[in-house]
Amino acid sequence: MNESTFQQLGETLPEPLKHSSSQFFASESSTQTNGSATPDAKRPANPLIGRLKSESSLGIERMDSPIPIPGPLAPPDVHFPALNKQNAATGVIWCTDRASERGYPNENWVNLGQGMPETGDIPGCFKRPETLPVSFESREYAPTSGIKEMRQAIADLYNAHYRQGKASKYTWENVNIAPGGRAALTRIAAVLGDAYLSFFLPDYTAYAEMLSLFKNFAPIPVPLYETDGYRIHMNIIKNELNRGVSAILTSNPRNPTGQAMTPTELKELHDLCRNKCLLIMDEFYSRYYYDGELGESISSASEVEDVNKDPVLIIDGLTKFFRLPGWRVSWIIGPKEYINALSSAGSYLDGGTNYPFQEAAVPYLNPDLVKRETIALQRHFKSKRDYCIDRLTKMGFQFKVKPNSTFYIWVDLSHLPGKLSNCLGFFHEALHEDVIVVPGIFFDLNPLSFRELSDSEMYSYIRISYGPELDSLVKGMDRIETILRRFNALPEGFGY
Repeated sequence: MNESTFQQLGETLPEPLKHSSSQFFASESSTQTNGSATPDAKRPANPLIGRLKSESSLGIERMDSPIPIPGPLAPPDVHFPALNKQNAATGVIWCTDRASERGYPNENWVNLGQGMPETGDIPGCFKRPETLPVSFESREYAPTSGIKEMRQAIADLYNAHYRQGKASKYTWENVNIAPGGRAALTRIAAVLGDAYLSFFLPDYTAYAEMLSLFKNFAPIPVPLYETDGYRIHMNIIKNELNRGVSAILTSNPRNPTGQAMTPTELKELHDLCRNKCLLIMDEFYSRYYYDGELGESISSASEVEDVNKDPVLIIDGLTKFFRLPGWRVSWIIGPKEYINALSSAGSYLDGGTNYPFQEAAVPYLNPDLVKRETIALQRHFKSKRDYCIDRLTKMGFQFKVKPNSTFYIWVDLSHLPGKLSNCLGFFHEALHEDVIVVPGIFFDLNPLSFRELSDSEMYSYIRISYGPELDSLVKGMDRIETILRRFNALPEGFGY
């Protein structure tokens, strides 16, 4: 391996990585003979450089392959009539595309990137359906707002779990069924009027496209900070309202940080925004919540005073909690006026949701069954979270606050040497171990590319999902350990 090869690899890096790479590919004279890692904020490289150059065990193919950089899907030098060549695959899609170039999804791969829970049977959970009845009626188009039976079943579920003792109750007219979470978000974006819409950083990657496509509102990023656990403080909300924001979009529990608002914070949020601002609450992980008693979940539905007056839209679906992502069935709950507008938007945006899947879902929405499912699911996923946190902690990763919800771990790489301290560099190494993780930069949402992201702190984070089965998690943790060992980046005394 000659020096020019390392220089070429360095040139493939984005600007934020080039500073690191210039030191990572430095001369052997800058290394220590003992090869121990010496993290330094001013010098992210470590003393492995000489050994990396000389050891053939690393493989020429690994060192020659360029670190993949997100970018437009269409080649910039080829003309395609009427095509927006700035369109790009982002987030998990981009990551799995890069893995597919290396053989994914053959059985050796471990996908710690995709935001999908395991879909097999779990002790205590209802058996996942293997067949699907198709009624005569379901051969036809379903209403774009969803079939009445499912809409009423969802209303009954929310009333039973979140609105006991409240005078105002949801009915089927407060529910809109959409073909998946992204379609639900798109419907909401389509019905917004002229508005300033605040969203928080980091958050779900698909928000960026939704916030970019529609011109009927202006998206305003609001950064949250790792130093206080990425919490949404109420003074932040007050500031947003004072500058004229009339819509707020957020996931709760939060993707990718794995943190949920406390019940007190959620109440304060609703009290502040009531009659002033539309709250768009993405609650796909509301039952992956580990802070309360087993079976407890968190939802804005408990803080709504009047279901037809409080401007609150809640999004959820079958994807996460019910572990049926392939069905692509989601719902939006809110005041009737919003629901009517969303139904109209669905008629020209997506045409509605699969009829047989809606019919098949109705029995699973029984409040008692959902409660039992929640208990079993939380017990199972909490144990997987604890396993991954324990393994990662022993490898030297630090967690100021343990994730209390979702099935994600937001992992800080800043202490690691060289390319591993950058999410794209770590992603590159993980690909060579047949492991998918998601680079943190995808969660620094930048609709319309108004901000310069070269100094984003999210370059030093990755998101790991503990959604897969435990066997896959064990393999994934073993391979991350292998990466750290290769770079001599495991803590002193590791394994003893």
